[in-house]
Amino acid sequence: MELNHSVNEFILFGLTQDILKEKIVFVVFLFLYLATLLANLLILMTIRYSWTLGSPMYFFLFYLSFSDSCFSTSTAPRLIIDAIAEKKVISYNECMTQIFAVHFFGCMATLVLILMAFDRYMAICKPLRYTIIMNPQVCGALVILAWVGSCIHSSAQIFLALKLPFCGPNVIDHYFCDLQPLLKLACMDTYVINLLIVFNSGAICMVSFIILLISYTFILHSLSHHSAEGRRKALSTCTSHIIVVILFFVPCIFTYTRPPITFPIDKLVAVFYTIGTPLLNPLIYTLRNAEVKNAIRKLWFNKL
Repeated sequence: MELNHSVNEFILFGLTQDILKEKIVFVVFLFLYLATLLANLLILMTIRYSWTLGSPMYFFLFYLSFSDSCFSTSTAPRLIIDAIAEKKVISYNECMTQIFAVHFFGCMATLVLILMAFDRYMAICKPLRYTIIMNPQVCGALVILAWVGSCIHSSAQIFLALKLPFCGPNVIDHYFCDLQPLLKLACMDTYVINLLIVFNSGAICMVSFIILLISYTFILHSLSHHSAEGRRKALSTCTSHIIVVILFFVPCIFTYTRPPITFPIDKLVAVFYTIGTPLLNPLIYTLRNAEVKNAIRKLWFNKL
C-alpha cells in the first residue's frame, strides 16, 4: 500500500512542557507502570500455576491481566521516556504501530470484560447448567473470538489512519498517537473519517457498556432468589466488576463518541483509561476476592 503522507515523524506534546512537572511525571508514571506490570504479572503467574483457580472466571481474568499489561505498555513507556527526553519525536511508522497496539489491546480488554460478565451471569442465573455451558472448549473459543474481533477493530483504525495525508504541522497535542489528535493535523476534510471512528471505536465502547450494564442488571435482579451468603458473595464479585466497567468505559465513551474537538481534560481522561485502569483492575480483583488472595498466599509463600 502506498502511504499518502509527506510527514515522516511527529512531535508528541506530552502531558506538560514544564521541566519540573516533567520530572514529576517521570517519577509518578514510572512507579504506576511498574506497579501495573507487577500486579498483573502476579495475577498471571498465580492463575497459571495455582490449582485452585481453574474456573472460567479466572481463565478470563488471566486474559484481562494480559491485555491490561500490553495496553499499558503501548502508551506508558513512551510517556515516561518523553518526560526526560529533549526531543519527543515518534516516527510515522511507530505512530501507526502505537495506534494499532492501543486499539488492539484496548478492544481485547473490552471484550474480555464482556466475557467475564457473561460468565458471572451463567454462574449466578443458570447454576445448574453452568459447568456444561462454560466448559473449557467454549471458553477457549470465546477468547479466540475476542482476539479476532480485536484484530478487526484495530485493523480498521489503521486503515483510517493510513488514509490521512500529513503535509503541515506535525506536533501532536497528546502523549501518544491516536486518531482523534491526528485528525487535527491532516491536510483534508476529516468529517467522514471522524464519523467512521465514532461508528467503530465509539460504537464498540457504547454498545459494550450497555451490554455490560444490562447483564449486571439481570445478575443483581436474580440475587433475590439466593441465600443471604450467596447474595453477599455474588454482590461482592459483581460490585468489583461494575467498578472496573465504569472506570474503563466512561472515559472511552467521552473520548470516542464526539466530534473532532479537543478539551484541556482530554489527556487526563486518556491517562485514566490507558494507565489508571490497567493498574486498578488487578487491585480490585485481588483485594475484593478472597479466593485469589488465598491462592497468591499459598502459591508464593510456599515457593519462598
